[in-house]
Amino acid sequence: MSNAIIVIDMLQGFLKEGYPLYCGPSAQAIIPNILALLAEEKNKGSAVIFVADCHRPDDLEFKVFPPHCVAGTIEAEVIPELYPFATEDIITKQRYSGFFETTLDDILRKIGPEKLIVCGVCTDICVLHTVADARNRGYSVEVPVNCVASFDAEAHRWALRHMEKILWAKLTHKE
Repeated sequence: MSNAIIVIDMLQGFLKEGYPLYCGPSAQAIIPNILALLAEEKNKGSAVIFVADCHRPDDLEFKVFPPHCVAGTIEAEVIPELYPFATEDIITKQRYSGFFETTLDDILRKIGPEKLIVCGVCTDICVLHTVADARNRGYSVEVPVNCVASFDAEAHRWALRHMEKILWAKLTHKE
């Protein structure tokens, strides 16, 4: 049985300088690691699923964070480096979890992966909430620590510990 790789919010709005929620150099540093992970897993027959922030201009999230990744803008597009792996439909989301009011669980149930490998940004927000919802649905989850990042280093470290100790996600390091 193969795996499913969930690539979260590897979008222009988080990875390109100048946008309000740019995650910085730590997020830039994970791009080559994610590329290697996707190539390796694709060769094994694993499914690759991109989940992307895609907000309405009046989204409630903008009460907490500045407007970002608005539908139809370049901010909401997958970064060019990873786009060749986005061969299936990209699942759009309006909340932190990739499962909230999306088709992600339906797609995963059809695939029946051995485990989910979750990567992307932000470790302490969308990655964490997606991992929590995956674990609550009974999926085995792996998080390669060098394939996740956040604009808040302390929150990043806290989220990794939380995912490992509380959510029972397996933390790994992909070469």
